Amino acid sequence: MAPMTDLGEEMYALVERMYPLCRSITGDGVRATLDIVGEYVPLQVHEVPTGTRVLDWTVPQEWNIRDAYVADAAGNRVVDFAASSLHVLGYSVPVSATMPLAELRAHLHTLPDHPSWVPYRTSYYQPEWGFCLAQETLDALPEGEYEVRIDSTLADGHLTYAEHVVPGQVTDEVIVSCHVCHPSLANDNLAGIAVATFLTRALAEETPYYTYRFIYAPGTIGAITWLARNAERVDRVKHGLVLACAGDPGRLTYKRSRRGDAEIDRVMRHVLTASERPHHITEFTPYGYDERQYCSPGFDLGVGSLSRTPYAGYPEYHTSADNLDLVSPEAMADTLAVCREAFAVLDRNRRYVNLSPYGEPQLGRRGLYDSLGGRSDAKQAQMAMLWVLSLADGEHSLLDVAERAGLPFDTVAAAAGALRGAELIKA
Repeated sequence: MAPMTDLGEEMYALVERMYPLCRSITGDGVRATLDIVGEYVPLQVHEVPTGTRVLDWTVPQEWNIRDAYVADAAGNRVVDFAASSLHVLGYSVPVSATMPLAELRAHLHTLPDHPSWVPYRTSYYQPEWGFCLAQETLDALPEGEYEVRIDSTLADGHLTYAEHVVPGQVTDEVIVSCHVCHPSLANDNLAGIAVATFLTRALAEETPYYTYRFIYAPGTIGAITWLARNAERVDRVKHGLVLACAGDPGRLTYKRSRRGDAEIDRVMRHVLTASERPHHITEFTPYGYDERQYCSPGFDLGVGSLSRTPYAGYPEYHTSADNLDLVSPEAMADTLAVCREAFAVLDRNRRYVNLSPYGEPQLGRRGLYDSLGGRSDAKQAQMAMLWVLSLADGEHSLLDVAERAGLPFDTVAAAAGALRGAELIKA
């Protein structure tokens, strides 16, 4: 992989390409987004027909939009979808009418507390139409007649999601999920898509222990659809991570799985603490992103969520201010680095059995002490060997060893590798 600085710039460039597209839970905007991601990593794209029953939900009609505007009496577009995909209420039904501003107001959405920002609003499951605009734009509109046009379609079609699988040494899986349904919102969640994509590429250059399955799906209904279509094989999923809001300048935030003590929860805590990065760890709540679907009690998967500033935690959330200025190459590179560090721990976190458990085995005659000669951390590495031997009872993992001994995980994993090579322990 390229240096992190270069990767950050590449991720930012990917966000820039995806930013103008109008995405929703279905439609051509999702497909166009996945086409762009597919230039970076090969994707298996799935199309699920309208009306398909997915758990307690049904795949809705597909929504597509070509144009939308509000024009004044002179024909000037005072609200224009072509300027930003946020200007239209998501899933708006088609409309073509002329009406006075007094009637139009009921269909206009603003943010009075942030008069220059445009809100992001949707109406997925209730037929409605509307426009989103800045409060200052609305305040400047004179009374009178306005032409209202939304050139959209709601028709039977498909819900689209995609996967990429990085094969591992075992078929047990780690899933990495990100939502692809939001329109022009850079942090939520184009940054998450970009980090997931470059994480895919990094793992594809290695031979990971676990099989890694990356899921690019619309929020809520997309994850539910994936779970419905994979219910019989979901027991392969041993760990998981939802990526969202991955590019803002805030500190990293990890939200635990519903279990609270899943292995991914412990790994993320260890990595964030050991790295001394500013971070925050929060408990699970059944609200947020798609971790709540993967962690629903019928599945109860060990899936946590990683973000920087979490959902609804920054003023720009779900507004036009969540733009390309809010995210940075440095923040995305840092999020990517944490993911790689965490998966490096997860991939090596084994339980071992001591093959010479009666008394301490003689390490010197096996050359294990000699292998430490000249190392600045020789004493630490020696202690790691002793700790691994002491806790290699088939019950304790290497992460258990690292935490109990207060040693870096990498040092413990290296000690386990040396002991395994000397046939003193086995997995």
